[in-house]
Amino acid sequence: MIYPIHVYGMPVLRKRARPIDQSYENLDQLIRDMYETMYAAEGVGLAAPQIGISVRLLVIDTAPFEDESDPTLKDFKKVFINPEIIEEEGEEWITSEGCLSIPGIREDVSRKPVIRIQYYNEHFEFFDERYDGAKARVIQHELDHLNGVLFTDRVSPMRKRLLKPRLKAISKGETEIKYKITHPK
Repeated sequence: MIYPIHVYGMPVLRKRARPIDQSYENLDQLIRDMYETMYAAEGVGLAAPQIGISVRLLVIDTAPFEDESDPTLKDFKKVFINPEIIEEEGEEWITSEGCLSIPGIREDVSRKPVIRIQYYNEHFEFFDERYDGAKARVIQHELDHLNGVLFTDRVSPMRKRLLKPRLKAISKGETEIKYKITHPK
């Protein structure tokens, strides 16, 4: 099932999502639906709050990012349950980011290039892993959603002021996109 994406202004995007355990009902179906929703919207990552479900679950498939500089992105498809960043390392680097919940806007965001993350996969197997580069950036972006943070929160105060009218329009559903959205009434 393809869910509508919750866009800027929806309260669920500002809440800290709650952890889940192995007894979470219909988890396998939710994961399949999240991938289907992400692919339909042409995204590379999707957090459960973006479809209105405030749980600590995200899915990633960076295959669209694969290029000659990092061929490992082609095979980076993962489910993260209850993820937490344990460490961030390195000199911050700036890259343009976009978000399915903030369609049509891209901004430069500064993030650390290396992270250590602990999480469970879809089989509730525990992992403690390090990621760098584009993989780390996608994980950080999606994990922000689980903490009620949007990438626009990470831009300068001046950029935030300049974005305000566009964000307001998105919150009213005034955006041209090819996927289903839900916005505040």
